[in-house]
Amino acid sequence: MAKAPAKAAPAPGDAAPAGKSKKKLIIIIAAAVLVLGGIGGGAAIFLAKKGASSKDKEHKTEPATAPVFLPLEPFTVNLQSEDSDKYLQVTMTLQVQDNEQVDLIKANMPQVRSRLLLLLSSKDATEILSAEGKEKLVAEIVDRVSQPFTAKGEPQKVSGVFFTSFVVQ
Repeated sequence: MAKAPAKAAPAPGDAAPAGKSKKKLIIIIAAAVLVLGGIGGGAAIFLAKKGASSKDKEHKTEPATAPVFLPLEPFTVNLQSEDSDKYLQVTMTLQVQDNEQVDLIKANMPQVRSRLLLLLSSKDATEILSAEGKEKLVAEIVDRVSQPFTAKGEPQKVSGVFFTSFVVQ
């Protein structure tokens, strides 16, 4: 039997350039990905630091002030009720902007207490027992206490009301 003719081996110069060009292409692509990743990471770090420093500057220009609280004497009022006599005994603390507001409210405490007594005594027991009722009452108290004490006066800056005791009987 005759032997099949042997395939001619590729010349050594033919295979080498194709292999080298693929390796070079892969190395170039990998290098480009690394460079772009480095640029993106550097940009992210730079922008994060820049954002943080601008926020730090904003916080430094406005120093945080501690809240100022004004505790009020307890209130005891009769509540509106059809079936039986009910009353509310409540102690609360007002949160105000600064000590100037504390002095202003203290100087006008008879007006503040009158406003709050009228408001509290107009409530029904079932209306203020729920959490939503208490939150609504807080908003109404802030509104009443914030009203100016004089006809053309500035409103008080009351930002919150905190109940320290709340009993309905």
